[in-house]
Amino acid sequence: MKLSKLLLTAAAAALAVTGMAGSAVSADREIKLGGFGAKSGVVRSFGVNTEAVMKAAIKHINDKGGIKLGDGSTGKLSMTFDDDRCNAEEGISVLRRIASSDAVVAVGPTCSNVAEPLFGILQKKVDDDSDSGLQMPIFTDTAIKGGLAKISEWAFRNVPNESVMYQTMFEWLKSEHPDVKTIYGGVEEDFAHSRFTWYKVMKVRSGEAGLDVKGESKWLLNDTNFTTQVREMKKAGVDAIAISAHPFTTCGVLKEMQRQRVKPKLLIGLTSSSSLETLNGCAKQAEGIIIPTSFAPVTDKAKAAATAAAEMGGSADLHSAAAWEIVMVLADVMEKQGIMGKPDTLAEDRRKIRDGLAALKSTDGLLGEIVRTDEGEATKPYIYVHAKSGEWTVLHDPSGN
Repeated sequence: MKLSKLLLTAAAAALAVTGMAGSAVSADREIKLGGFGAKSGVVRSFGVNTEAVMKAAIKHINDKGGIKLGDGSTGKLSMTFDDDRCNAEEGISVLRRIASSDAVVAVGPTCSNVAEPLFGILQKKVDDDSDSGLQMPIFTDTAIKGGLAKISEWAFRNVPNESVMYQTMFEWLKSEHPDVKTIYGGVEEDFAHSRFTWYKVMKVRSGEAGLDVKGESKWLLNDTNFTTQVREMKKAGVDAIAISAHPFTTCGVLKEMQRQRVKPKLLIGLTSSSSLETLNGCAKQAEGIIIPTSFAPVTDKAKAAATAAAEMGGSADLHSAAAWEIVMVLADVMEKQGIMGKPDTLAEDRRKIRDGLAALKSTDGLLGEIVRTDEGEATKPYIYVHAKSGEWTVLHDPSGN
């Protein structure tokens, strides 16, 4: 009788231990992403939309069971999202705060004038013991100024290549509109992205396509009066006008163009203005404006992402949709690299994610395959859209689809 009781007690204890071990293995671990971007100021909508899309993407992954960690445990994604106010000093402070937290990767920022100096505080070359820069992987969804990822081997971007997009678009526009021979530019002079895209991309690519560039008018991101600039556009008397500006000033200029009766044959916009914000601000004045973009809800995946973003109170566009793709890529990389998601493996997990991102040659995007470059940049599928009856509609798909 005593032996039987001992055996039963031992069996019960063994079952209890097994149950505890099983619980330890099956318990979900929190895998935190540190999101950040502009949630205040003139470009606040970009950060607001990115946060909403990230939440939607994380929910999508977690609802499917999360990610499998290196020891067989399940990881559930979570996120924080900080406002950097589109300010370089604030952005650097935010990134340092994320790096000192338990986040395994940072996602952001919104503004190129934040990304450029921010990437500069990262370790430039992996395993360079003489470089004390931050060893924190960062995957950028919005800051689009050309060539920034090459600043650090810890920096990666999922933004389209504007140089290629505008090159092919201007060539196509010239063939479609042979009567368009001259072009004039308008540029947000104090914003890194819009300034770079006019002087280094739009101005150059339109000239290469055979258009005679007659000059440009300048304004600032926070300007509200554009009388002088539009008067200069009118005086130029050109066939096409390219506006390299974000939604707020783009709408201001378009409304002033309407007031001064400036009606070019072609109106071309900045990638970042292919957003709902532009249509909400000046749909009537923006009618017909043509913009290349790497997102539109034209595939099943893109439609699903747009719907999920809306359910979170955001809007999927050129920039925020890139955040959806980033979260999907990160989940895949984390699984394949076998991160552990433990406090004592944080540095190792960050390095695994960095190495996994650096090894990628292509990823699945909402519009199709995204090719990854050795410098951490993306070559994304794109289309040309135009504003029509208060909506962005596809004007041309250069891929032929």
